[in-house]
Amino acid sequence: MSATRGSVKPFVNFNAKHDAEVLRKAMKGIGTDEDVILMLLAARSNAQRQEIKAAYKQAFGKDLVKDLRSELGGKLEDLIVALMFPSTIYDAHELHKAIKGVGTEDEVLIEILASRTCDEMKDIAKAYKKEYGSKLEKDIMGDTSGHYQRLLVILAQGNKEEGVDESKVEKDAKELFAAGEEKSGTDEDKFINILGNRSAEHLRKVFDAYKKIAGCDIEESIKDECTGNLEALLLALNVQKVPGYFAESVRESMRRAGTDDETLIRIMVSRSERDMLDVRAIYKKKYGESLYNTIQEDSEGDYQKALLYLCGGND
Repeated sequence: MSATRGSVKPFVNFNAKHDAEVLRKAMKGIGTDEDVILMLLAARSNAQRQEIKAAYKQAFGKDLVKDLRSELGGKLEDLIVALMFPSTIYDAHELHKAIKGVGTEDEVLIEILASRTCDEMKDIAKAYKKEYGSKLEKDIMGDTSGHYQRLLVILAQGNKEEGVDESKVEKDAKELFAAGEEKSGTDEDKFINILGNRSAEHLRKVFDAYKKIAGCDIEESIKDECTGNLEALLLALNVQKVPGYFAESVRESMRRAGTDDETLIRIMVSRSERDMLDVRAIYKKKYGESLYNTIQEDSEGDYQKALLYLCGGND
């Protein structure tokens, strides 16, 4: 997944000091120029936003995020503040909120732990410890149980094997078949160990081999064999579909009665520099309308404008 599949790219003639001045001017005095703020920040990469933050402090002796919070409100504020987090700290923050809030927000745990790379996961765990003084793994264990907990803990380690081990592909596919479709009852541990520890490239090959052996997609087998959060997490790990998983999640966030803006913001922010173009393409193919148009129908005002900037275009 190369960074070039993002809708947000580093701004070419970037000047942090100039951007900091523009933002200050947009917030100073009576009234706030939301347009200027959202257009500027949505058109900078995350790394550039961090430089703007530093330049702002240097020039004005003030915390840019605090100023943004006091000048903006509602969903636009939530979205802009999310854009200002370094991406690793943002993920740590979302995980902490999901675990420590009232009831566990399992879809957040599933979304982040299933889709981040090993290096990202290690960085997230470090950031989590630094920000919250406790270990991500320990907090996950305190809040979940059973096979689902075990798989989350495995993923939180960020220790997946690298590359493809050709000698294991066939064996893994056969073991998955034997653990599920072939027997009555399911050996969840086998699913967890294979899907939790192998690389995305390796699993792609395993799932192809699985289809030949089982005569159906791994996805169908998971749906037959598992339930609840474990099923959702295993499906999210079906790596052939990372952008597809986000296309579905973003669709659901807007198609519920009342939009789930937390999910919408998290996905638009976290995919904007990763694979938004792929998410958009799959969305259009699957739902027959563009993500851009759905956002237009589903949101309004400056918040809508900012989401559309992150979406990056109509398909």
